[in-house]
Amino acid sequence: MTARDLVGYGATPPDPRWPNGARVALSLVLNYEEGGESTPLEGDPASEAFLHEVVGATPTEGRRNLNTESMFEFGSRAGFWRVHRIFTAHGFPLTVFAVGQALERNPEAARAMIDAGWEVASHGWRWIDYGEMPEDDERAHMRRSIDAIERACGVRPVGWYTGRGSDATRRLVVEDGGFLYDSDAYADELPYWVAVDERAHLVIPYTLDANDFKFLLPNGFVTAGDLAEYLIDSIEQLRAEGGRMLSVGLHCRIVGRPGRAPGLARFLEHVRACDDVWVATRADIARHWQTTHPPPSRH
Repeated sequence: MTARDLVGYGATPPDPRWPNGARVALSLVLNYEEGGESTPLEGDPASEAFLHEVVGATPTEGRRNLNTESMFEFGSRAGFWRVHRIFTAHGFPLTVFAVGQALERNPEAARAMIDAGWEVASHGWRWIDYGEMPEDDERAHMRRSIDAIERACGVRPVGWYTGRGSDATRRLVVEDGGFLYDSDAYADELPYWVAVDERAHLVIPYTLDANDFKFLLPNGFVTAGDLAEYLIDSIEQLRAEGGRMLSVGLHCRIVGRPGRAPGLARFLEHVRACDDVWVATRADIARHWQTTHPPPSRH
């Protein structure tokens, strides 16, 4: 017996019945991670090796890598504000996957997120791999993240995304009891319910393809046009099909660079011209799904 679901909704997915007859729900996500990444300054064994401009570089063992740290600092110092200007100019809602420690270190950014009406979900306490962390330590990190976001934003997070989670992560999210959804899955184009310890839990799947991190992978995006073209093709395919959800993943230190940001702006301008796309936070999508497609009754 396998614990994996390789069937999902199959050939007959449910009609999401998105508000106002929209054919697509669009979830725009900004990952706020800068200040939570690995560095010996925090007692980590090595510098961060993932998702910075020196693609493929090995981590610096046992000492800080100031170049890497400064590339992350660009995201919080400059990239965030460029993305903030683009989104506030277009007036679209946004979900932030915020690392608790990172957000705690930039209260001005936290206030700007809330003032813009964005949802701030939790992206863990640190931007690290939780796969081998003892369960009690992971639980403690979860609580620290929730508390940090609530202090910085004035409201507790109702969404969760670790990204590099453990076998216990989803169970701990459900155990906490304060979350509407988690996004630690990439398995579908619609939300879906799972059973966790006999409780119904909503998963709103995320994406690693419609995601600016492809700029920092071999054979990924190179120009702003690559990003814009991929995202526009994605939304147009789903508009033609109808009844789907598109997630778009962004990072302050990546799309916040001046040579990449125009691709995001072009995509948002394209979306603005679409009258059948519901741009929503993930919390809004979760509440809609709970009401429209509640969990199946257990017998």
